[in-house]
Amino acid sequence: MPNNDFDIDSLAAYLHLSPQQVMRMADRGKLPGRKLGGQWRFAEAEIHHWLEERIGVSDDVELSQVEGVLARSDRGNVDQVAAIHELLQPAAIEIPLPARTRNSVIEQMSRLAESTGLLWDADRMAEALRAREELHPTALGNGVALLHPRRPQAAILAEAFLAFGRTSQGIPFGGGRGGLTQVFFLICSTNDREHLRILARLSRLLTDASVVAALHDAEDATEVRQMIADAEGRFEN
Repeated sequence: MPNNDFDIDSLAAYLHLSPQQVMRMADRGKLPGRKLGGQWRFAEAEIHHWLEERIGVSDDVELSQVEGVLARSDRGNVDQVAAIHELLQPAAIEIPLPARTRNSVIEQMSRLAESTGLLWDADRMAEALRAREELHPTALGNGVALLHPRRPQAAILAEAFLAFGRTSQGIPFGGGRGGLTQVFFLICSTNDREHLRILARLSRLLTDASVVAALHDAEDATEVRQMIADAEGRFEN
């Protein structure tokens, strides 16, 4: 299929649904697609964006299902996504993060990521993050924001990793209900599938109120990484 398009059958296989389910979803406008010559076609980038939006409004059970879909679709790939605590670079964890506005958070998180040597252009990352925030804020309703570009920035990254920052006080970051945000993750990924895997697992962790509370209380990078590792371990048991 040209341009990485799915048809009904290949999208059904990718999502681990039946072709009939995919057809019904497409006919009802539940999937982003278009008809060419009377046949449904679905752009891979649009399907990944649809999955990202679904991740943003899902609960733990739904996120677990999304993770399962993405994991099954990745079988046979050489590159596997590491655990969240392994992706968190110690050098890219800052408490407190010296920022008091949305724009300064974006600038500081980009500089923090650049300090690892795995991001080569903090200005370009910051520009991509601002564009994403204008499109739709990444702040959740629990005081945490999952910063990420609209599309992975493979050209300026050595590999996938995460940065973490916590400001000394909550700031307005565009989330719903007028809440303040104090905890920030920056997702640096090199392709769409990798990004979705990281986003789904991180979002799933953050559905646990005790994990969010621990992130607010953690004193240093070691404590942040250990707490995340413990939380991920509970998923496997």
